[in-house]
Amino acid sequence: MIYRSKETVCSITVPRDPEYLALVQDILEHPLVRSMEAYTQHGETSCLRHSINVSYLSYLYCRDHGWQARAAARAGLNAKAAARGGILHDLFLYDWHFHAKETGNYFHGLTHPRRALENAQRLFSLTDREKNIILRHMWPLTVTPPKYREAYVIVMFDKYCSLMETFHKPVMELMEYQELTADLKKGFAAQ
Repeated sequence: MIYRSKETVCSITVPRDPEYLALVQDILEHPLVRSMEAYTQHGETSCLRHSINVSYLSYLYCRDHGWQARAAARAGLNAKAAARGGILHDLFLYDWHFHAKETGNYFHGLTHPRRALENAQRLFSLTDREKNIILRHMWPLTVTPPKYREAYVIVMFDKYCSLMETFHKPVMELMEYQELTADLKKGFAAQ
């Protein structure tokens, strides 16, 4: 289920999903993470909004296709790692639109995952999965593929959100449509 209602955490609009918020609230409350709101990512979307979009969609996918934090589950996807890694995947803390002109580094797409990982490691204790999510989220642009399936989920939703945000389309629109049609089918089947 996608939570369409919203709430704010430290003046950041987030989905009203208590399970999701329990996993990421400490990250969202950190001042450096909140500073991502000042940087434009795609279209008119801030880096923080983009990261929340990627994080929440990846969390939902992993939750619905795996587990949240049950050590006993062997084959599932780790929704907690997806939620946390998703928010931190673009924690590079600069406006990439001007980065090349200001620094001479014209390879933001290749270099920002390592910068994001370094920043995230300074601020939070990360699991190996979360580190891999952050470091490998630009695959296949970066040559080394992800090690964990959760990182592939982040790769997929990062590309999806980037396209939707660039073309000023609502990120949740497609998923809400699919959820609505699934609910309608269930309703018709019950009749």
